[in-house]
Amino acid sequence: MGAKQSSDVSKNKDPKGILLAKKRQKFSQWDDVLVGKDPRSLLKRGMRHISFSLVTKGMTDIPDFLWGLSEIQKLNLSHNQLMVVPAEVGKLTRIVVLNLCGNRIKSLPKEIGLLRSMKVLFVNMNCLTEMPPELSLCKSLEVLSLSHNYISHLPSTYSELSGLRKLNLSNNCFAHIPIFVFSLKGLDFLHVGSNRLENIAESIQSLVSLQIFIAENNNIHSFPRSLCLVTTLELLNLNNNDIQTLPDELYLLSRLDRIAWNPMDKGLHISHNPLSKPLPDLVEGGLDLLFSYLKDKKHS
Repeated sequence: MGAKQSSDVSKNKDPKGILLAKKRQKFSQWDDVLVGKDPRSLLKRGMRHISFSLVTKGMTDIPDFLWGLSEIQKLNLSHNQLMVVPAEVGKLTRIVVLNLCGNRIKSLPKEIGLLRSMKVLFVNMNCLTEMPPELSLCKSLEVLSLSHNYISHLPSTYSELSGLRKLNLSNNCFAHIPIFVFSLKGLDFLHVGSNRLENIAESIQSLVSLQIFIAENNNIHSFPRSLCLVTTLELLNLNNNDIQTLPDELYLLSRLDRIAWNPMDKGLHISHNPLSKPLPDLVEGGLDLLFSYLKDKKHS
């Protein structure tokens, strides 16, 4: 019995055991998996990208070891409790996709502009009130989601994001669509629903590639004629606004193939607006009937 106790004591005093204990004290509970491992061993090497994910770990801070993993191309830190993104994020210069959604982030550092390879940025569902002008340096950016924040303005320099194709500004505090948006000729998806919009600027016609435009749940009073010139539209959602009349030129939107009722369907979404008679009945009759009426009305 004495020999066994002596053996147990010697095991507890093993230098490696002491070192392991020290390491365990260094890491937080969510990070125990890293004890005894090189963090690079947790990188996932796919066909196209090297990715690293720490989703739903309850993190309040981003671990420092991350800034040494310069080879990361896809980084997912979504659905944690993060409040700050350190300036060190600028060290991850190979980032292609950065997902920070579902945290408590109040601002992004100017060093975000160093991520020149970044194509996709998700910062939706945070506590942002503004965005750094330096993001305009990320010329490769194609997808930007800022939904569910508290943003009311964006820097005019974002007009330099000429490669942007998809922009989600929904569920924020915008009183108008930011002016820079109208210079994004390659934009094919624009979501500005659930803001404080009262109108859609005539400049909307400059978005010559736009296929999906969602502006539901605002206080938009009129359907601008210039929107009828965006003939690439396949889905137009103006549900839950204050629109009373429709422009005679609506029939020019020939890629809208139906009156849509399901939020996911392509077509024209125009329900829950105080449309003047006879428009409600025409809408119920379908898009062909509505287009025919408006075309006849224009030429009468």
